[in-house]
Amino acid sequence: MMETTYDMSGSVSASMNYLTLQTPSKKSRRNKEDSQPVITSKICLVGKVKDVKGVSEAAESFGVPVIHSEDGLEYVSSQHDTVFVLYDFSDNIFEVLYKKECRILGYSALLDIVSKKYFMPELDRPLFSISMENVVSCFTGFRNREEVNTLVSCIHHMGGSIRKEFDCNKITHLIANKVGGEKYQYAVTFNIPVMSASWVHLAWERRHDLSVRAIDSTMQTNSALKIFEGTNVCWIGVNDEEVTQMNEILTNNGGLVTTLDDPNCTHVVIDPLGVGVVPEKLPSKAMLVEVKWFWVSIQMDICASEKLYPYKETHLTSPRNGVLSPTTPGSRTRKRKRLKDTVSQLAAHGGSPGLLQVPSSGHDSHRRRSSISESGLLSLSGSFLDATSPEKVGGQGDLSISVPTPQDLKAMSPRHQVFMELLHTEMNYVEILETIVEVFKKPLEDPSQVGGSLLDPTEVKIIFGNLPPIHEIHFELLVQLKNTALNWREDISVGALILKHSHDLVKAYPPFVNFFEQTKEVLSMSDRSKPRFHAFLKLGQSNPKCRRQSLQELLIRPVQRLPSISLLLNDLLKQTPKSNPDYGELEKALSTIKEVMTHINEDKRRTEGQVVLFDIFNDIENCPAHIVSSHRSFVSQCDVIELGDGIVGRGGQLTLFLFSDVIEICKRRSRGNTLRRDVSTISLQPPRGGADKGSKPTYKHVELISVSHVKRVIDITETEDCQNVFALICRSHYETKERLYSFEITSEDVDKVAFLKTLCRLMANITCRADAENYLACMEARQLDIDTGDLASGTLRRAARLASKTRMAVNRAFSFSKTPNRLKRAMSTVMSPLRSSNTSNLCDTSLISPMMNGGAVGMAASCANLAMMDSDTGLRTTPSSSTLKNFKSSSLGFNAHKRL
Repeated sequence: MMETTYDMSGSVSASMNYLTLQTPSKKSRRNKEDSQPVITSKICLVGKVKDVKGVSEAAESFGVPVIHSEDGLEYVSSQHDTVFVLYDFSDNIFEVLYKKECRILGYSALLDIVSKKYFMPELDRPLFSISMENVVSCFTGFRNREEVNTLVSCIHHMGGSIRKEFDCNKITHLIANKVGGEKYQYAVTFNIPVMSASWVHLAWERRHDLSVRAIDSTMQTNSALKIFEGTNVCWIGVNDEEVTQMNEILTNNGGLVTTLDDPNCTHVVIDPLGVGVVPEKLPSKAMLVEVKWFWVSIQMDICASEKLYPYKETHLTSPRNGVLSPTTPGSRTRKRKRLKDTVSQLAAHGGSPGLLQVPSSGHDSHRRRSSISESGLLSLSGSFLDATSPEKVGGQGDLSISVPTPQDLKAMSPRHQVFMELLHTEMNYVEILETIVEVFKKPLEDPSQVGGSLLDPTEVKIIFGNLPPIHEIHFELLVQLKNTALNWREDISVGALILKHSHDLVKAYPPFVNFFEQTKEVLSMSDRSKPRFHAFLKLGQSNPKCRRQSLQELLIRPVQRLPSISLLLNDLLKQTPKSNPDYGELEKALSTIKEVMTHINEDKRRTEGQVVLFDIFNDIENCPAHIVSSHRSFVSQCDVIELGDGIVGRGGQLTLFLFSDVIEICKRRSRGNTLRRDVSTISLQPPRGGADKGSKPTYKHVELISVSHVKRVIDITETEDCQNVFALICRSHYETKERLYSFEITSEDVDKVAFLKTLCRLMANITCRADAENYLACMEARQLDIDTGDLASGTLRRAARLASKTRMAVNRAFSFSKTPNRLKRAMSTVMSPLRSSNTSNLCDTSLISPMMNGGAVGMAASCANLAMMDSDTGLRTTPSSSTLKNFKSSSLGFNAHKRL
């Protein structure tokens, strides 16, 4: 391709003017005041371009003669009124015609011009395509003149134009080879796309594709200049864990990691809180910036201006090499404020967030004092956020409360001191809520975020949606507490204020606490998967209002607030005489707060059980659909081995899922995903399909028993040979005889007594009885004819494991799909539980045929008759008299009934 020369001293005009079929001569194009324009008289198709589909028809559509030539040289004498159409601009023919100052057009541009019904362009320079139509670009950062000339030629040949000076009203794209510089900052300020040189090269490579446009969003996204392109960065004061992460982010965004002794280092990124003393020997050309510069750049998806985030070397006597800003009159004030903040941070107590618990004593979930001391006002709730200025605190509403001095504290009564602690902890709490809203929530909801939205609206709602009602309630409570403090009397009622908002607290806190785990999971997942959001969180954490606490640490505070209020009310009650009118109100308020916390905890457990129910349902193959119900919740889970023959046979490994009104009995699959998944670790998310995508469910449904059908729970006495064994006596409304199910618990984390008491409590709830303990009976195994002889030696466990390993081989051996017809008939006769008593008639085909056709062989083997299954509920019904004989070992005899 023939290269043109880019005139660096002036601008280059646009290359296309679709106004007329007439075009001026080369001489007139150099001097617009010269002779008359020459009319285009013919179009010459040069070389193989005539074979391209549609080119000849397109040329003829202009109404001028169309001629064909191998090289077009015979028409060079009339080059000003002839348009030469070429297949490509990379051969010798193009170079010859270009040197002859001919009007050259690429076939791609010809087809596009005709399809868009444009006029023939003037062709001041060769035009191959119009993929950069309306593109006005500018260059910055390039030092290789040859590279610039190549890019200029490509842009001109694709219909674009170039300007030397940056004008935000005219420039549509900035082309750069590295970040930084005045033009780059102008471009990112006015939201002008900054592209790399690969954008031009990619568009030129695809010049034959008529559908390609350089301004398409896909091409611009793939070829945009990376955030740290051309930078060499080293770190100072950043911890090792963050350095690993920041190195990966830096390299993925075009930057390079270097060291302080590298003369090519461009940026030294310093964490002010982690650095001790900045080394004296630093790269002479490197810019010293705070770590905030790095995270702001990631969040905005542009390289932020280093001038906005310079590192202030306050411990050095003079700035380095003009990089640091000179000392300003306001620097002393900033130093004083920074020193004050540091002292406040050192005075504050670092506390780890705790769980919402109903306190039974005067100990808080984080460190605090039961009585007020002079130093207690430095941090009233154990957080950096609680460190307050000694000048003024608050400002919510029109009220302002000053922090009392030690002399003021001594003059206060003990009751007044505890109230002031309640007030200031409430002020700090409301400040935390406002920090979450102002620093995190509102910026995420802003539709005009630089670089686009950081999170989806759904994710923002999951994280912050339940917080505003809590903020509103505590803001109103704080205003009333401030008013009380300004009009303090010993007989003023503090308990009445709490009681006034108790109903609102009950409504506001459960939605936040119930879905707090889901909030944390969405927050953590977005933090890991979205670098811009991760940078946003880092910037928020560095905000002075957050005092280096992360968003997740701030969001735990609403979970801790009610226990903290309960403890403070308890302290206030201790300092209030019984003769005080507020004593009774405080007792009611304290009781109400505890009831609110109890209600929240119960509602949280109920919500978790309902959410986990969906995961359990999706993790059990053939699980009855009606098990998912709004009134049903998950309670407990237990792995067992069956000791009788009532369900799957002795030694069968089963899992019992205990719900509020039913017991789901299932067995783990012998293949596929057989790892036990404890439901206590199931994340609180909407149903995702239970087992991992692409794998089979972990469990297989066996039987669903209603808790109302369980008549008695038997705790088998513990002996040396019998451990963790229990039994259930069941009888449905359709059965006349009880059935006995006996199990051995194999889950190491399940306590047998607690599990059985929980089951008895559920039975009592269903029957509306208060004597849950009467459902539980203690008996010895021999009294119920339960064989436990092989439990101590582990024979049953080993047999169960062996059966699990050999089940696949046995299934293949008895597979009907690969068995001859004669053997199939014989096996049907042997396996049928409906065998005739007449030995001569081994098989009753009238009974076996429907079972074979329905695929109920397995069901018949365990139930003995399809009539035992309730088609609506899936629960067992009354077996026929002919089949009860097969269940002698699993039914209760006369002696067992007598003992019970």
